[in-house]
Amino acid sequence: MDWEPLAAAKASISPYDLLFQALALIPFSHYFFAASFLFLIFLYSFLEIHFLQDLLTLFRGDPVTLNYNSCSELAQSVVANCKILQGRYLATPWLSSPHLQTAFLSFLGRPPPLTYRRHLFRAFDGGTIALDWLTYTDVVGGTSCMLDSSAALKGDKTPIVIVIPGLTSDSAAAYVKHLAFNLARQGWNVVVSNHRGLGGVSLTSDCCYNAGWTEDLRKIIDHIRCEYPEAPLYAVGTSIGANILVKYLGEDGANTPLVGAAAICSPWDLLICDRFINRRPMQKLYDRALTVGLQGYAQLHQSILSRLANWEGIEKSSSLRDFDNHATRVLGKFETVDTYYRRSSSTNYVENVSVPLLCVSALDDPVCTSEAIPWDECRLNENIILATTPHGGHLAFYEGITASSIWWVRVVNEFFGVLRTSPHIEGRKKMQGSTMPKPLQSSIDQAPYLNVMEDGMVTAMSNEQTDAFVEDISNEHTTHSKKDEGTISDKGTSVDLTDKLNPEKQIMQQVEQNVKDLIVPVQGRIDKLSRRSRQSIWLLVYIAVITTWPFVGSVVLSVLKRRFKTFKPGTLFRK
Repeated sequence: MDWEPLAAAKASISPYDLLFQALALIPFSHYFFAASFLFLIFLYSFLEIHFLQDLLTLFRGDPVTLNYNSCSELAQSVVANCKILQGRYLATPWLSSPHLQTAFLSFLGRPPPLTYRRHLFRAFDGGTIALDWLTYTDVVGGTSCMLDSSAALKGDKTPIVIVIPGLTSDSAAAYVKHLAFNLARQGWNVVVSNHRGLGGVSLTSDCCYNAGWTEDLRKIIDHIRCEYPEAPLYAVGTSIGANILVKYLGEDGANTPLVGAAAICSPWDLLICDRFINRRPMQKLYDRALTVGLQGYAQLHQSILSRLANWEGIEKSSSLRDFDNHATRVLGKFETVDTYYRRSSSTNYVENVSVPLLCVSALDDPVCTSEAIPWDECRLNENIILATTPHGGHLAFYEGITASSIWWVRVVNEFFGVLRTSPHIEGRKKMQGSTMPKPLQSSIDQAPYLNVMEDGMVTAMSNEQTDAFVEDISNEHTTHSKKDEGTISDKGTSVDLTDKLNPEKQIMQQVEQNVKDLIVPVQGRIDKLSRRSRQSIWLLVYIAVITTWPFVGSVVLSVLKRRFKTFKPGTLFRK
Protein backbone atom coordinates (compact mmCIF):
# COMPACT_ATOMS: atom_id res chain seq x y z
CA MET A 1 0.00 0.00 0.00
CA ASP A 2 1.33 3.39 -0.91
CA TRP A 3 1.31 5.58 2.25
CA GLU A 4 2.90 8.63 0.76
CA PRO A 5 -0.15 9.94 -1.16
CA LEU A 6 -2.34 9.42 1.94
CA ALA A 7 0.09 11.29 4.17
CA ALA A 8 0.27 14.13 1.68
CA ALA A 9 -3.54 14.39 1.62
CA LYS A 10 -3.74 14.55 5.41
CA ALA A 11 -1.07 17.22 5.54
CA SER A 12 -3.05 19.35 3.11
CA ILE A 13 -6.11 19.38 5.42
CA SER A 14 -6.02 22.14 8.09
CA PRO A 15 -6.78 21.07 11.65
CA TYR A 16 -8.93 24.19 12.03
CA ASP A 17 -11.06 23.02 9.14
CA LEU A 18 -11.60 19.75 10.90
CA LEU A 19 -12.51 21.62 14.11
CA PHE A 20 -15.04 23.82 12.33
CA GLN A 21 -16.55 20.78 10.64
CA ALA A 22 -16.95 19.12 14.04
CA LEU A 23 -18.52 22.25 15.57
CA ALA A 24 -20.93 22.47 12.68
CA LEU A 25 -22.28 19.07 13.58
CA ILE A 26 -23.42 20.37 17.02
CA PRO A 27 -27.09 21.52 16.94
CA PHE A 28 -27.74 25.26 17.17
CA SER A 29 -29.99 24.78 20.18
CA HIS A 30 -26.99 23.56 22.18
CA TYR A 31 -25.14 26.76 21.41
CA PHE A 32 -28.18 28.78 22.46
CA PHE A 33 -28.43 27.00 25.79
CA ALA A 34 -24.70 27.38 26.40
CA ALA A 35 -24.80 31.11 25.62
CA SER A 36 -27.83 31.55 27.85
CA PHE A 37 -26.07 29.72 30.67
CA LEU A 38 -22.96 31.91 30.37
CA PHE A 39 -25.13 35.03 30.25
CA LEU A 40 -26.95 33.97 33.41
CA ILE A 41 -23.64 33.43 35.17
CA PHE A 42 -22.52 36.91 34.13
CA LEU A 43 -25.85 38.43 35.18
CA TYR A 44 -25.79 36.58 38.49
CA SER A 45 -22.40 38.05 39.26
CA PHE A 46 -23.06 41.51 37.82
CA LEU A 47 -26.31 41.99 39.74
CA GLU A 48 -24.85 40.42 42.90
CA ILE A 49 -27.71 37.95 43.13
CA HIS A 50 -27.63 35.75 46.24
CA PHE A 51 -30.51 33.38 45.51
CA LEU A 52 -28.31 30.26 45.60
CA GLN A 53 -26.86 31.35 48.92
CA ASP A 54 -30.36 31.74 50.34
CA LEU A 55 -31.30 28.37 48.86
CA LEU A 56 -28.35 26.64 50.53
CA THR A 57 -29.43 28.08 53.89
CA LEU A 58 -33.00 26.90 53.25
CA PHE A 59 -34.17 30.53 53.13
CA ARG A 60 -33.52 31.09 56.81
CA GLY A 61 -32.07 34.53 56.17
CA ASP A 62 -29.01 36.15 57.68
CA PRO A 63 -28.72 37.21 61.32
CA VAL A 64 -28.74 40.92 62.08
CA THR A 65 -25.38 42.15 63.37
CA LEU A 66 -25.64 44.61 66.25
CA ASN A 67 -22.80 46.92 67.23
CA TYR A 68 -23.11 48.91 70.44
CA ASN A 69 -21.32 49.79 73.62
CA SER A 70 -21.34 46.79 75.96
CA CYS A 71 -21.91 49.11 78.93
CA SER A 72 -24.80 50.88 77.27
CA GLU A 73 -27.98 51.08 79.31
CA LEU A 74 -29.83 51.56 76.02
CA ALA A 75 -28.74 48.12 74.83
CA GLN A 76 -29.76 46.49 78.08
CA SER A 77 -33.18 48.11 78.42
CA VAL A 78 -34.29 48.65 74.82
CA VAL A 79 -32.50 46.42 72.33
CA ALA A 80 -32.99 43.41 74.58
CA ASN A 81 -36.74 43.79 73.98
CA CYS A 82 -36.50 44.31 70.20
CA LYS A 83 -37.17 40.85 68.82
CA ILE A 84 -36.82 41.88 65.18
CA LEU A 85 -33.30 43.21 65.72
CA GLN A 86 -32.33 39.97 67.41
CA GLY A 87 -33.74 37.90 64.57
CA ARG A 88 -32.86 37.42 60.90
CA TYR A 89 -33.57 39.20 57.67
CA LEU A 90 -34.50 37.28 54.51
CA ALA A 91 -34.89 39.21 51.29
CA THR A 92 -37.79 38.44 48.95
CA PRO A 93 -36.55 35.39 46.94
CA TRP A 94 -37.29 36.90 43.53
CA LEU A 95 -35.56 40.10 44.63
CA SER A 96 -32.38 38.42 45.89
CA SER A 97 -30.13 41.24 44.72
CA PRO A 98 -29.39 44.74 46.05
CA HIS A 99 -29.90 46.15 42.56
CA LEU A 100 -33.20 44.36 42.00
CA GLN A 101 -34.44 45.52 45.39
CA THR A 102 -33.39 49.12 44.82
CA ALA A 103 -34.90 49.19 41.31
CA PHE A 104 -38.13 47.63 42.56
CA LEU A 105 -38.37 50.30 45.27
CA SER A 106 -37.79 53.09 42.76
CA PHE A 107 -40.14 51.97 39.98
CA LEU A 108 -42.87 50.03 41.81
CA GLY A 109 -42.51 50.07 45.57
CA ARG A 110 -46.10 49.03 46.24
CA PRO A 111 -46.84 51.92 48.63
CA PRO A 112 -50.06 51.86 50.64
CA PRO A 113 -52.76 54.36 49.66
CA LEU A 114 -52.90 57.33 51.99
CA THR A 115 -53.75 61.03 52.15
CA TYR A 116 -51.56 63.59 53.86
CA ARG A 117 -52.63 66.82 55.55
CA ARG A 118 -50.37 69.57 54.29
CA HIS A 119 -49.06 72.43 56.40
CA LEU A 120 -46.84 75.04 54.77
CA PHE A 121 -44.06 76.25 57.05
CA ARG A 122 -42.69 79.64 56.07
CA ALA A 123 -39.06 80.03 57.11
CA PHE A 124 -37.61 83.34 58.26
CA ASP A 125 -35.81 83.83 54.94
CA GLY A 126 -39.04 83.48 52.98
CA GLY A 127 -38.53 79.85 51.98
CA THR A 128 -41.43 77.41 52.07
CA ILE A 129 -41.24 73.90 53.54
CA ALA A 130 -44.12 71.48 53.06
CA LEU A 131 -45.03 69.46 56.17
CA ASP A 132 -47.25 66.49 55.31
CA TRP A 133 -49.08 65.02 58.32
CA LEU A 134 -50.58 61.56 58.75
CA THR A 135 -52.38 60.40 61.91
CA TYR A 136 -54.12 57.27 63.12
CA THR A 137 -57.52 58.64 62.16
CA ASP A 138 -56.27 59.04 58.58
CA VAL A 139 -55.48 55.36 58.16
CA VAL A 140 -58.10 53.74 60.39
CA GLY A 141 -59.87 50.99 58.50
CA GLY A 142 -56.92 50.53 56.15
CA THR A 143 -57.67 53.53 53.91
CA SER A 144 -57.04 57.19 54.38
CA CYS A 145 -59.89 59.59 55.01
CA MET A 146 -60.23 63.30 55.66
CA LEU A 147 -61.78 63.90 59.06
CA ASP A 148 -60.87 67.38 60.23
CA SER A 149 -58.58 70.21 59.27
CA SER A 150 -56.01 69.80 62.04
CA ALA A 151 -53.30 67.17 62.05
CA ALA A 152 -53.01 66.98 65.84
CA LEU A 153 -54.48 68.69 68.85
CA LYS A 154 -52.36 71.24 70.68
CA GLY A 155 -52.53 69.37 73.98
CA ASP A 156 -52.24 65.92 72.43
CA LYS A 157 -49.60 63.70 74.06
CA THR A 158 -49.41 61.30 71.14
CA PRO A 159 -45.77 60.93 70.06
CA ILE A 160 -44.83 62.64 66.80
CA VAL A 161 -42.37 61.14 64.31
CA ILE A 162 -40.62 63.55 61.94
CA VAL A 163 -39.48 61.94 58.68
CA ILE A 164 -36.61 63.41 56.63
CA PRO A 165 -36.55 61.92 53.10
CA GLY A 166 -33.50 61.29 50.95
CA LEU A 167 -32.11 62.91 47.81
CA THR A 168 -34.78 64.11 45.35
CA SER A 169 -37.36 62.24 47.48
CA ASP A 170 -40.41 63.64 49.20
CA SER A 171 -43.52 62.36 50.94
CA ALA A 172 -44.62 60.67 47.71
CA ALA A 173 -41.70 58.20 47.81
CA ALA A 174 -42.74 54.57 48.29
CA TYR A 175 -40.55 53.95 51.34
CA VAL A 176 -41.79 57.15 52.99
CA LYS A 177 -45.39 56.06 52.51
CA HIS A 178 -44.62 52.61 53.91
CA LEU A 179 -43.05 54.18 57.00
CA ALA A 180 -45.73 56.82 57.54
CA PHE A 181 -48.59 54.37 57.06
CA ASN A 182 -47.21 51.75 59.46
CA LEU A 183 -46.35 54.27 62.17
CA ALA A 184 -49.72 56.00 61.90
CA ARG A 185 -51.50 52.65 62.05
CA GLN A 186 -49.74 52.00 65.36
CA GLY A 187 -51.10 55.24 66.80
CA TRP A 188 -48.23 57.63 66.05
CA ASN A 189 -48.59 61.07 64.50
CA VAL A 190 -46.27 61.31 61.49
CA VAL A 191 -45.06 64.45 59.73
CA VAL A 192 -42.90 64.31 56.61
CA SER A 193 -40.61 67.33 56.30
CA ASN A 194 -40.11 67.78 52.56
CA HIS A 195 -36.93 69.45 51.43
CA ARG A 196 -37.20 72.88 49.86
CA GLY A 197 -38.35 72.79 46.27
CA LEU A 198 -39.78 69.27 46.64
CA GLY A 199 -43.24 67.92 47.34
CA GLY A 200 -44.81 70.09 44.64
CA VAL A 201 -43.73 73.34 46.32
CA SER A 202 -41.74 75.98 44.46
CA LEU A 203 -38.64 77.63 45.80
CA THR A 204 -39.75 80.94 47.30
CA SER A 205 -36.31 82.22 48.32
CA ASP A 206 -32.68 81.97 47.30
CA CYS A 207 -32.04 79.44 50.05
CA CYS A 208 -31.86 75.72 49.33
CA TYR A 209 -30.85 72.62 51.28
CA ASN A 210 -27.79 70.41 51.03
CA ALA A 211 -26.42 67.25 52.60
CA GLY A 212 -25.05 69.13 55.62
CA TRP A 213 -27.62 71.88 56.02
CA THR A 214 -29.35 71.21 59.35
CA GLU A 215 -30.96 74.58 59.99
CA ASP A 216 -34.24 73.70 58.29
CA LEU A 217 -34.57 70.54 60.37
CA ARG A 218 -33.73 72.45 63.53
CA LYS A 219 -36.42 75.06 62.87
CA ILE A 220 -39.00 72.43 62.00
CA ILE A 221 -38.32 70.49 65.20
CA ASP A 222 -38.48 73.63 67.34
CA HIS A 223 -41.71 74.70 65.63
CA ILE A 224 -43.38 71.34 66.23
CA ARG A 225 -42.14 71.32 69.82
CA CYS A 226 -43.73 74.73 70.41
CA GLU A 227 -46.96 73.72 68.69
CA TYR A 228 -47.32 70.40 70.55
CA PRO A 229 -45.32 70.76 73.80
CA GLU A 230 -46.89 67.67 75.40
CA ALA A 231 -45.99 65.29 72.56
CA PRO A 232 -42.64 63.41 72.63
CA LEU A 233 -40.70 63.95 69.42
CA TYR A 234 -38.91 61.28 67.39
CA ALA A 235 -37.22 61.50 63.99
CA VAL A 236 -36.36 59.14 61.14
CA GLY A 237 -33.86 60.10 58.45
CA THR A 238 -33.34 58.13 55.24
CA SER A 239 -30.23 58.26 53.04
CA ILE A 240 -29.16 61.92 52.83
CA GLY A 241 -31.95 62.68 55.30
CA ALA A 242 -30.20 60.30 57.70
CA ASN A 243 -26.93 62.19 57.21
CA ILE A 244 -28.70 65.48 57.99
CA LEU A 245 -30.39 63.98 61.06
CA VAL A 246 -27.19 62.51 62.56
CA LYS A 247 -25.30 65.74 61.90
CA TYR A 248 -28.07 67.71 63.60
CA LEU A 249 -28.02 65.38 66.62
CA GLY A 250 -24.26 65.78 66.89
CA GLU A 251 -24.41 69.57 66.60
CA ASP A 252 -27.12 70.04 69.24
CA GLY A 253 -26.13 67.19 71.55
CA ALA A 254 -28.32 67.06 74.65
CA ASN A 255 -30.09 70.30 73.67
CA THR A 256 -32.26 68.65 71.03
CA PRO A 257 -35.96 68.21 71.87
CA LEU A 258 -35.93 64.73 70.31
CA VAL A 259 -36.14 61.72 72.60
CA GLY A 260 -35.29 59.10 69.97
CA ALA A 261 -34.15 58.82 66.36
CA ALA A 262 -33.37 56.36 63.58
CA ALA A 263 -30.97 56.75 60.63
CA ILE A 264 -31.60 54.41 57.69
CA CYS A 265 -28.94 53.81 55.01
CA SER A 266 -26.93 56.90 55.87
CA PRO A 267 -23.96 57.73 53.60
CA TRP A 268 -21.98 58.77 56.72
CA ASP A 269 -18.89 59.94 54.82
CA LEU A 270 -19.78 61.74 51.59
CA LEU A 271 -16.20 61.75 50.36
CA ILE A 272 -15.92 57.96 50.57
CA CYS A 273 -19.33 57.52 48.94
CA ASP A 274 -18.26 59.83 46.13
CA ARG A 275 -15.24 57.64 45.43
CA PHE A 276 -17.35 54.49 45.68
CA ILE A 277 -20.10 55.56 43.29
CA ASN A 278 -17.52 56.20 40.55
CA ARG A 279 -15.64 52.95 41.05
CA ARG A 280 -17.64 50.21 39.29
CA PRO A 281 -19.82 50.13 36.17
CA MET A 282 -22.97 49.35 38.16
CA GLN A 283 -22.36 52.19 40.58
CA LYS A 284 -21.80 54.56 37.67
CA LEU A 285 -25.32 53.75 36.51
CA TYR A 286 -26.66 54.90 39.88
CA ASP A 287 -24.49 57.99 39.66
CA ARG A 288 -25.91 58.85 36.27
CA ALA A 289 -29.50 58.16 37.36
CA LEU A 290 -29.15 60.44 40.40
CA THR A 291 -27.58 63.15 38.25
CA VAL A 292 -30.50 63.05 35.82
CA GLY A 293 -32.90 63.36 38.74
CA LEU A 294 -31.05 66.40 40.06
CA GLN A 295 -31.03 68.01 36.64
CA GLY A 296 -34.78 67.50 36.48
CA TYR A 297 -35.09 69.15 39.87
CA ALA A 298 -32.97 72.06 38.66
CA GLN A 299 -35.21 72.47 35.62
CA LEU A 300 -38.21 72.96 37.91
CA HIS A 301 -36.47 75.88 39.63
CA GLN A 302 -34.44 77.22 36.72
CA SER A 303 -35.51 80.81 37.30
CA ILE A 304 -33.71 80.84 40.66
CA LEU A 305 -30.88 78.37 40.18
CA SER A 306 -29.76 79.82 36.86
CA ARG A 307 -29.20 83.09 38.66
CA LEU A 308 -27.32 81.59 41.61
CA ALA A 309 -25.25 78.81 40.06
CA ASN A 310 -23.45 77.83 36.87
CA TRP A 311 -26.46 76.83 34.81
CA GLU A 312 -24.48 75.74 31.75
CA GLY A 313 -22.40 73.45 33.94
CA ILE A 314 -25.55 72.02 35.55
CA GLU A 315 -26.99 71.09 32.18
CA LYS A 316 -23.77 69.43 31.06
CA SER A 317 -23.14 67.54 34.31
CA SER A 318 -22.58 63.83 33.76
CA SER A 319 -22.11 62.84 37.42
CA LEU A 320 -23.05 63.88 40.93
CA ARG A 321 -19.59 65.31 41.41
CA ASP A 322 -19.97 67.50 38.32
CA PHE A 323 -23.34 68.71 39.54
CA ASP A 324 -21.90 69.47 42.96
CA ASN A 325 -19.03 71.34 41.38
CA HIS A 326 -21.27 73.57 39.28
CA ALA A 327 -24.14 73.99 41.73
CA THR A 328 -23.57 72.98 45.35
CA ARG A 329 -20.02 74.23 45.67
CA VAL A 330 -20.87 77.55 44.01
CA LEU A 331 -23.98 78.23 46.08
CA GLY A 332 -22.35 77.04 49.29
CA LYS A 333 -19.17 79.04 48.67
CA PHE A 334 -17.02 75.96 49.27
CA GLU A 335 -13.48 76.04 47.97
CA THR A 336 -13.74 72.57 46.44
CA VAL A 337 -16.24 69.75 46.14
CA ASP A 338 -14.19 67.67 48.59
CA THR A 339 -14.44 70.50 51.12
CA TYR A 340 -18.22 70.35 50.82
CA TYR A 341 -18.18 66.57 51.30
CA ARG A 342 -15.92 66.70 54.34
CA ARG A 343 -17.82 69.45 56.13
CA SER A 344 -21.21 67.90 55.46
CA SER A 345 -20.39 64.32 56.50
CA SER A 346 -22.22 63.17 59.63
CA THR A 347 -19.41 60.83 60.65
CA ASN A 348 -17.68 63.85 62.22
CA TYR A 349 -20.57 64.29 64.67
CA VAL A 350 -21.30 60.72 65.75
CA GLU A 351 -19.50 60.99 69.07
CA ASN A 352 -21.69 63.93 70.16
CA VAL A 353 -25.06 62.20 69.67
CA SER A 354 -26.87 62.30 73.03
CA VAL A 355 -30.25 60.69 72.25
CA PRO A 356 -31.05 57.01 71.55
CA LEU A 357 -30.22 56.49 67.88
CA LEU A 358 -30.81 53.36 65.83
CA CYS A 359 -28.73 53.11 62.64
CA VAL A 360 -29.65 50.53 59.98
CA SER A 361 -27.46 49.80 56.96
CA ALA A 362 -27.10 47.04 54.39
CA LEU A 363 -23.59 45.84 53.63
CA ASP A 364 -24.50 45.45 49.94
CA ASP A 365 -25.95 48.96 49.62
CA PRO A 366 -25.16 49.96 46.02
CA VAL A 367 -25.22 53.71 46.77
CA CYS A 368 -23.98 54.21 50.35
CA THR A 369 -21.03 51.88 50.77
CA SER A 370 -20.34 50.04 54.01
CA GLU A 371 -16.77 51.37 53.83
CA ALA A 372 -18.07 54.70 55.14
CA ILE A 373 -19.76 53.28 58.27
CA PRO A 374 -18.01 54.63 61.42
CA TRP A 375 -17.96 51.31 63.27
CA ASP A 376 -15.71 52.32 66.18
CA GLU A 377 -17.35 55.70 66.72
CA CYS A 378 -20.80 54.10 66.91
CA ARG A 379 -19.52 51.43 69.28
CA LEU A 380 -18.00 53.98 71.65
CA ASN A 381 -21.18 56.09 71.91
CA GLU A 382 -23.55 54.59 74.46
CA ASN A 383 -26.55 56.15 72.75
CA ILE A 384 -26.10 54.48 69.36
CA ILE A 385 -27.20 51.05 68.17
CA LEU A 386 -25.79 50.08 64.76
CA ALA A 387 -27.67 47.26 63.01
CA THR A 388 -26.28 45.86 59.75
CA THR A 389 -27.49 43.12 57.43
CA PRO A 390 -25.59 41.41 54.58
CA HIS A 391 -28.39 42.20 52.12
CA GLY A 392 -31.12 44.79 51.65
CA GLY A 393 -30.02 47.24 48.96
CA HIS A 394 -30.55 50.97 49.35
CA LEU A 395 -33.62 51.67 51.50
CA ALA A 396 -35.36 48.57 50.09
CA PHE A 397 -35.15 45.61 52.51
CA TYR A 398 -38.22 43.97 50.98
CA GLU A 399 -39.34 40.76 52.68
CA GLY A 400 -42.00 38.11 52.15
CA ILE A 401 -42.86 36.23 49.02
CA THR A 402 -45.05 39.10 47.78
CA ALA A 403 -42.63 41.91 48.73
CA SER A 404 -45.47 43.75 50.44
CA SER A 405 -43.52 44.96 53.48
CA ILE A 406 -40.18 46.61 54.21
CA TRP A 407 -38.08 45.11 57.00
CA TRP A 408 -36.50 48.32 58.34
CA VAL A 409 -39.95 49.90 58.68
CA ARG A 410 -40.91 47.14 61.11
CA VAL A 411 -37.59 47.61 62.92
CA VAL A 412 -38.12 51.34 63.42
CA ASN A 413 -41.71 50.77 64.50
CA GLU A 414 -40.65 48.24 67.13
CA PHE A 415 -37.65 50.28 68.32
CA PHE A 416 -39.72 53.41 68.88
CA GLY A 417 -42.45 51.37 70.56
CA VAL A 418 -40.01 49.81 73.04
CA LEU A 419 -38.19 53.11 73.54
CA ARG A 420 -41.48 54.88 74.25
CA THR A 421 -42.19 52.70 77.29
CA SER A 422 -38.60 52.27 78.42
CA PRO A 423 -37.40 53.68 81.76
CA HIS A 424 -34.32 54.80 79.86
CA ILE A 425 -36.30 57.58 78.25
CA GLU A 426 -38.29 58.82 81.25
CA GLY A 427 -35.36 60.78 82.68
CA ARG A 428 -34.81 62.51 79.38
CA LYS A 429 -38.48 63.50 79.12
CA LYS A 430 -38.37 65.07 82.58
CA MET A 431 -35.15 66.90 81.75
CA GLN A 432 -36.64 68.29 78.55
CA GLY A 433 -39.79 69.33 80.36
CA SER A 434 -37.78 71.53 82.74
CA THR A 435 -35.95 73.44 80.00
CA MET A 436 -37.03 75.41 76.99
CA PRO A 437 -35.92 74.03 73.65
CA LYS A 438 -33.33 76.30 72.14
CA PRO A 439 -32.10 76.23 68.59
CA LEU A 440 -28.36 76.19 68.14
CA GLN A 441 -26.52 77.46 65.15
CA SER A 442 -25.28 74.90 62.68
CA SER A 443 -21.55 74.43 62.43
CA ILE A 444 -21.81 74.73 58.68
CA ASP A 445 -20.72 78.00 57.13
CA GLN A 446 -23.49 80.57 57.22
CA ALA A 447 -24.08 81.18 53.53
CA PRO A 448 -26.38 80.06 50.72
CA TYR A 449 -26.07 76.34 50.07
CA LEU A 450 -27.38 73.83 47.61
CA ASN A 451 -27.81 70.13 48.30
CA VAL A 452 -27.38 67.44 45.75
CA MET A 453 -26.53 64.25 47.58
CA GLU A 454 -29.85 62.55 48.06
CA ASP A 455 -32.96 64.51 47.51
CA GLY A 456 -32.67 67.66 45.60
CA MET A 457 -30.77 70.84 45.34
CA VAL A 458 -31.10 73.53 47.92
CA THR A 459 -29.30 76.51 49.43
CA ALA A 460 -28.74 77.48 53.01
CA MET A 461 -30.39 80.25 54.96
CA SER A 462 -28.87 83.30 56.55
CA ASN A 463 -28.59 83.93 60.27
CA GLU A 464 -31.14 86.72 60.48
CA GLN A 465 -33.57 86.03 63.30
CA THR A 466 -37.07 86.84 62.12
CA ASP A 467 -40.36 85.23 62.80
CA ALA A 468 -41.44 82.08 61.08
CA PHE A 469 -45.03 81.23 60.47
CA VAL A 470 -47.09 78.38 59.19
CA GLU A 471 -49.75 78.15 56.55
CA ASP A 472 -52.23 75.32 56.97
CA ILE A 473 -53.54 73.47 53.98
CA SER A 474 -55.80 70.44 53.71
CA ASN A 475 -54.29 68.88 50.64
CA GLU A 476 -55.25 65.48 49.31
CA HIS A 477 -52.24 63.49 48.16
CA THR A 478 -53.68 60.17 47.06
CA THR A 479 -50.95 59.79 44.48
CA HIS A 480 -48.94 62.80 45.70
CA SER A 481 -47.72 63.61 42.26
CA LYS A 482 -46.10 66.95 41.52
CA LYS A 483 -48.79 69.60 41.77
CA ASP A 484 -49.07 73.18 40.70
CA GLU A 485 -48.32 75.88 43.20
CA GLY A 486 -51.99 76.86 43.10
CA THR A 487 -53.02 73.59 44.75
CA ILE A 488 -51.31 74.66 47.97
CA SER A 489 -51.88 78.39 47.88
CA ASP A 490 -55.01 78.48 50.03
CA LYS A 491 -53.91 80.51 53.01
CA GLY A 492 -54.58 79.89 56.63
CA THR A 493 -52.81 79.81 59.97
CA SER A 494 -52.13 77.05 62.43
CA VAL A 495 -53.87 78.74 65.37
CA ASP A 496 -57.04 77.89 67.20
CA LEU A 497 -60.40 79.41 66.25
CA THR A 498 -60.51 81.31 69.51
CA ASP A 499 -57.19 82.91 68.66
CA LYS A 500 -58.57 84.04 65.31
CA LEU A 501 -61.50 85.67 67.08
CA ASN A 502 -59.25 87.28 69.66
CA PRO A 503 -56.59 89.37 67.87
CA GLU A 504 -55.24 90.82 71.13
CA LYS A 505 -54.43 87.36 72.40
CA GLN A 506 -52.79 86.50 69.12
CA ILE A 507 -50.66 89.64 69.28
CA MET A 508 -49.58 88.85 72.85
CA GLN A 509 -48.61 85.33 71.84
CA GLN A 510 -46.60 86.72 68.94
CA VAL A 511 -44.81 89.17 71.26
CA GLU A 512 -43.99 86.39 73.72
CA GLN A 513 -42.63 84.27 70.90
CA ASN A 514 -40.45 87.17 69.73
CA VAL A 515 -39.08 87.61 73.24
CA LYS A 516 -38.30 83.89 73.45
CA ASP A 517 -36.53 84.01 70.10
CA LEU A 518 -34.32 86.79 71.43
CA ILE A 519 -33.66 85.32 74.87
CA VAL A 520 -32.98 81.70 73.96
CA PRO A 521 -29.84 82.25 71.82
CA VAL A 522 -28.40 84.70 74.39
CA GLN A 523 -29.12 82.23 77.19
CA GLY A 524 -27.32 79.51 75.29
CA ARG A 525 -24.21 81.66 74.86
CA ILE A 526 -24.22 82.64 78.56
CA ASP A 527 -24.43 78.99 79.56
CA LYS A 528 -21.44 78.17 77.39
CA LEU A 529 -19.42 81.06 78.87
CA SER A 530 -20.32 80.11 82.46
CA ARG A 531 -19.12 76.56 81.94
CA ARG A 532 -15.75 77.72 80.70
CA SER A 533 -15.29 80.90 82.70
CA ARG A 534 -12.62 79.59 85.10
CA GLN A 535 -10.54 78.01 82.40
CA SER A 536 -10.83 81.14 80.25
CA ILE A 537 -9.80 83.52 83.07
CA TRP A 538 -6.70 81.53 84.02
CA LEU A 539 -5.81 81.15 80.36
CA LEU A 540 -6.02 84.93 79.88
CA VAL A 541 -3.87 85.52 82.97
CA TYR A 542 -1.27 83.08 81.70
CA ILE A 543 -1.23 84.67 78.25
CA ALA A 544 -0.97 88.16 79.77
CA VAL A 545 2.02 87.20 81.93
CA ILE A 546 3.85 85.45 79.12
CA THR A 547 3.32 88.17 76.53
CA THR A 548 4.12 91.15 78.84
CA TRP A 549 7.01 89.66 80.83
CA PRO A 550 9.85 91.04 78.64
CA PHE A 551 8.55 94.60 79.00
CA VAL A 552 7.63 94.26 82.70
CA GLY A 553 10.96 92.61 83.48
CA SER A 554 12.97 95.41 81.90
CA VAL A 555 11.00 98.04 83.82
CA VAL A 556 11.50 96.23 87.13
CA LEU A 557 15.27 95.89 86.52
CA SER A 558 15.62 99.60 85.68
CA VAL A 559 13.74 100.59 88.86
CA LEU A 560 15.90 98.32 91.02
CA LYS A 561 19.08 99.73 89.50
CA ARG A 562 18.04 103.31 90.26
CA ARG A 563 16.87 102.37 93.79
CA PHE A 564 20.06 100.64 94.81
CA LYS A 565 22.47 102.62 92.65
CA THR A 566 24.59 103.79 95.65
CA PHE A 567 24.27 100.55 97.58
CA LYS A 568 27.69 98.98 98.30
CA PRO A 569 27.55 95.52 99.90
CA GLY A 570 31.23 95.69 100.98
CA THR A 571 30.60 98.47 103.55
CA LEU A 572 28.25 96.21 105.46
CA PHE A 573 30.91 93.63 106.04
CA ARG A 574 33.41 96.26 107.16
CA LYS A 575 30.96 97.62 109.72
